[in-house]
Amino acid sequence: MTDTAAPRRRARGGGGAARRAERTAVSVETAKYIERNIPNFEVLTEEALQIIEANAETVLAEIGVNFVDNPYALDLWREVGADIDGERVRIPRGLARKLCETAPSMITQHARNPERSVEIGGRNLVIAPVYGPPFVRDAAGGRRYATMADFNKFVKLGYMSKWLHHSGGTVCEPTDIPVNKRHLDMLYAHMSLSDKPFMGSVTEPSRAQDSVDMADILFGGLDGRTVMTSLININSPMTFDSIMMGALEVYARANQACIISPFIVGGAMAPVSVAGTLTQVLAEVLAGVAYSQLVKPGAPVIFGAFVTSIDMNSGAPTFGTPEASHITYGAGQLARRLGLPYRSAGSFCGSKLPDAQAAYETANSLNMGLLSGVNFMLHGCGWLEGGLVSSFEKFVMDADQLGTLHHFAKGVSMDENAQAMGAIEEVGPGGHYLGCEHTQNNFKTAFWRSDVFDYKPFETWADEGERDTVALAAARVEKQLSDYQQPHLDPAIDEALRAYMREKKDSMPDSFM
Repeated sequence: MTDTAAPRRRARGGGGAARRAERTAVSVETAKYIERNIPNFEVLTEEALQIIEANAETVLAEIGVNFVDNPYALDLWREVGADIDGERVRIPRGLARKLCETAPSMITQHARNPERSVEIGGRNLVIAPVYGPPFVRDAAGGRRYATMADFNKFVKLGYMSKWLHHSGGTVCEPTDIPVNKRHLDMLYAHMSLSDKPFMGSVTEPSRAQDSVDMADILFGGLDGRTVMTSLININSPMTFDSIMMGALEVYARANQACIISPFIVGGAMAPVSVAGTLTQVLAEVLAGVAYSQLVKPGAPVIFGAFVTSIDMNSGAPTFGTPEASHITYGAGQLARRLGLPYRSAGSFCGSKLPDAQAAYETANSLNMGLLSGVNFMLHGCGWLEGGLVSSFEKFVMDADQLGTLHHFAKGVSMDENAQAMGAIEEVGPGGHYLGCEHTQNNFKTAFWRSDVFDYKPFETWADEGERDTVALAAARVEKQLSDYQQPHLDPAIDEALRAYMREKKDSMPDSFM
């Protein structure tokens, strides 16, 4: 495996005209990432945590993990005293945890618009959209394979969504672009159609390197800054493949953040019990984070946990279940004990449509993410059909509901205005508060209000066509896309990015495999 960086390309600024255009460009309002003022919900006792941690160490020391097709990784593990048997790596007790100590507890991901940079860790919550589906769905066209045009629409919707802090990565998989080239178009979409933070490609180490090179152009040199996150899935149970680890190696060396995330379907890729699954999750994360620190001490990493259960009748994954909640809450406790940022949760559901099932399961999953102490929430909006589909209507429905997380996370204010003693005195027994001074001063900000749901009287709702939530969301999609204005990008940087893409695409034939 090679990891030779392409020569750094720096684009010169576009001069005074470009700076004037940047100052006059329309800026869409984006809420700051969530800063929790509420406690985390914890389900595991100290004794339970110690048992899981001890069992995870037993898994690493006695059972081991596989690093497949990666002699470089085996050499690194051998150098620090791990036992190597073929591709099996057995890690002495305490070694992985010791290696994890160099990983930072807080990660600043810089956006090209500095006002939209995010802090991942601590009591913060950064939310990114759905990631990975090969299909899309909308009310007009139904379910179909995703295209690059769909991808661009999702990036624009993400940019226009007030409560979404991050542009994400593979918001859908555009199947009309060759596999070996589509990552370039996807990266360019995030870089040019939005100025929020974004994710890099992980489908092959060379594509991770392309991500680093293009980010270097966009930012005029990385200079050690973290400007990308990336999703590094572990092939559970306990297998680290060379594709994902190769991408991790590229990002770690470039100081770009990696989400080390076991991909758990309980009963298929992990035990059916909560404690057993948490043991495996912790063992896999410890090994993955430790490996990132072997590649580059201090490399930014995030403790990931993607967990779902399985329907034992159909074999389909299930979402919004209490068992998944227990695991997500428990993994949050384990992540905090390691001092690592935590990724989990999202707008998970198994429904085929943005219907009541989708709403129930999504609400359970989103609230679970807020209360479990998640710091980076991937799949925050748009997820449908167990992650096979990115839905335009559900994207705006979920993105709207993210506002409730922001407001709930504020906690209960107890300042003099919030105590409202003057209002209680003014109104007195038997009165009402609609016209009192306190209400007049606070009514615009006192209550969160949806931009999608219908709160109108029945007669008005009926006169307007008796639209259900999907119809309202479809209208919201069209409005946000019609209101969209592309954020300014320096023309010289834009041309440098396009030139890089042309050169890379011209260097290889198309491949759809």
